[in-house]
Amino acid sequence: MALQLTSQAFQDGDSIPAEYTADGRDISPPLQWEGVPEGTKAFVLLCLDPDAPVGTFVHWTLYDIPADCHLLEEGVPPEETVLNSARQGKNNFGRIGYGGPAPPPGGPHRYIFYLYALDQPTDVPAGASKDSIVNTMQGHILAETSLTGKYGR
Repeated sequence: MALQLTSQAFQDGDSIPAEYTADGRDISPPLQWEGVPEGTKAFVLLCLDPDAPVGTFVHWTLYDIPADCHLLEEGVPPEETVLNSARQGKNNFGRIGYGGPAPPPGGPHRYIFYLYALDQPTDVPAGASKDSIVNTMQGHILAETSLTGKYGR
């Protein structure tokens, strides 16, 4: 089985419930994954909005997720270190942790949650940018998958 990312809150391609957006509780949705490849030592999770007017907007960077973790409960706290050793970077709101969808009025935007299985942790310090994380994981990706939700105002 290939690496697969799902959520109890929404199906791939469906709307993200408002509670997981800036219009609601602005907490991260529950996520789980399966089909982890052999040799996985850590995971990286990114949430990006490719439809933002200023270019791809970073909503969440969570990295060095332990290899034995296959579930994120809703509401991962906005702290630099979570899940004992996972780190969170800054989103484009300028904050650590998850920042929910907050699109301008108009059509819905896509929010893509990317999950990467790595053969080693990134060892990037907490608070890093998405680009730092992406650069560090190059050459160490064993598998990747994504889950897309939509949200509009």
